[in-house]
Amino acid sequence: MSLDQAAHKPHEALAALLADDMGRVNDLIAARMASEHAPRIPEVTAHLVGAGGKRLRPLLTLATAQLCGYEGPYHVHLAATVEFIHTATLLHDDVVDESAQRRGRPTANLLWDNKSSVLVGDYLFSRAFQLMVETGSLRVLDILANASATIAEGEVLQLTAAQDLATDESIYLQVVRGKTAALFSAATEVGGVIAGADEAHVKALFDYGDALGIAFQIVDDLLDYQGDTAATGKNVGDDFRERKLTLPLIKAIAKADAEERAFWVRTIEKGKQEDGDLETALELLNRHGALEDTRQDALKWAQDAKNALADLPQHEIKTLLIDLADYVVARIS
Repeated sequence: MSLDQAAHKPHEALAALLADDMGRVNDLIAARMASEHAPRIPEVTAHLVGAGGKRLRPLLTLATAQLCGYEGPYHVHLAATVEFIHTATLLHDDVVDESAQRRGRPTANLLWDNKSSVLVGDYLFSRAFQLMVETGSLRVLDILANASATIAEGEVLQLTAAQDLATDESIYLQVVRGKTAALFSAATEVGGVIAGADEAHVKALFDYGDALGIAFQIVDDLLDYQGDTAATGKNVGDDFRERKLTLPLIKAIAKADAEERAFWVRTIEKGKQEDGDLETALELLNRHGALEDTRQDALKWAQDAKNALADLPQHEIKTLLIDLADYVVARIS
């Protein structure tokens, strides 16, 4: 089941509840992605922004600010900042991964070129920092600047860890916290900070975003080996073919005997893949319970996200955020 096929979609309920604020975010994004001197910037940005997507990260900022009682204007700036950072990282990721498709459309680097994608991504990062400064809060600047650095660090770590069989679950978690969870946790944390929430609630919102982001990525990695291609938009085994050491493989390799380890060295470390190797990989994953163990990890992180919100006051948004954690793992439950 894809997220779009789920009967209850808390992100859509959040979007409906926060529609006015989200409209202001979209207007601000459109205004700030303009460029008087370089028309390619809005062309490239509009291609990616216009490709759809759930806008989950800016929604989280708007939601947590409202949950904490914020009534000022700057949650809109922060939500746009989060979306600009996310869009910039997608542009850069597609270059690094040599991707040809995102959200069912050709990537910007394919339609234009790598240089345009990298430089427009840099422009969006710069715009993001301008928006942060306008809030007048050094603390939100610190949070989002740290998140940007953590994202880049996670991507670089993934380059060195992706085909190294010494990569263990702690390194995987560090990569995931960088490439995915850092922006989720920053998005939720700054909502509380801009609202002036007490420190315990700000920490709870950070913990929620961190656990939600980790669950989100683990589910994505699991579905690469047992997902429905029509629903996920990915072919089963793409990560294996691209030699990415994600959590299911890490778990299987940790239990491998000498013969199995030789298989992983050949296919992942050396990249010498042959017909039938994916089937062998899937058999080994099932033999060692790696897929089920990965599923349990994702469910555990989703539960951690829900637990983090326990002490926050009762609110319609709190209920939807709890539902969102369940929704993220609905495809594997």
